[in-house]
Amino acid sequence: MIWRIVFLILVTLPGLLLLILCQKIALILRVKNWNFFPKLAHGLLCFNLGLSVNQIGEPASDKPTLLVSNHISWMDIPAIGSLSALSFVAKAEVGRWPVVGFLASLQKTIFVDRTRKTDTGRVADEMGERMSDGRAVLLFAEGTSDIGLHVLPFRSALVGATQAAMKNDALSEMYIQPMAVAYTHLNGLPISTAERSKIAWVGDMGIEDNIGDILSCGKKSVTIMYGAPILVKRDDDRKLVTKKAEDAVRAMLVALNRQMTLPPAHSPKA
Repeated sequence: MIWRIVFLILVTLPGLLLLILCQKIALILRVKNWNFFPKLAHGLLCFNLGLSVNQIGEPASDKPTLLVSNHISWMDIPAIGSLSALSFVAKAEVGRWPVVGFLASLQKTIFVDRTRKTDTGRVADEMGERMSDGRAVLLFAEGTSDIGLHVLPFRSALVGATQAAMKNDALSEMYIQPMAVAYTHLNGLPISTAERSKIAWVGDMGIEDNIGDILSCGKKSVTIMYGAPILVKRDDDRKLVTKKAEDAVRAMLVALNRQMTLPPAHSPKA
């Protein structure tokens, strides 16, 4: 744990500050490939956390795409962000967290206030705008995080609202792509149920305790698995589409937790 803290102070934090400056300039100048610097930052953070990222499948790229995933830990974000150029959907309180909220805004995170039903339309419009510009959007569709053994029921409201936003952008169809996140190994061995509590951020656990557990538990392996994209049209039943995506994510998570044969871990490419 000590060397990770030293590396964090001497290398990761200065590196992140430099990348933040570059990202700020890229956004001001409206550089098209603005996500280059966030991918580097996520990769650097994964390295500092001792997190090896495996990828199975590929994100869809030929249509506007909404990725829907299970959610286990805040580490999901750097793991996914190190692989793909996308925008996240996060709860509004994340945007108010010191430092974290600022960093999230630099990646054009879309914040949703779950306590206000009227906020769904605004968020859907932002999601539709991102996707129509060719940028994938990631939604943790459970609305919360879980320990990583189960997939909680997906919420269909934002999926349906995104369909409505398609009309504003004159889009006739899009993809909903299921994606599963699974933490499979700890220090080279299959992770046990008890050890999952060192990674997952659930219940009333404080962020300080969770960070301490993650930094002290050694090397971790996570697999990001992309499922087959589901073609969705404006008038498709949002609940049926959401349930289909939920079932696909559940099937992928079960397969990953059963330690199916995986490709070697790789360092995300920028």
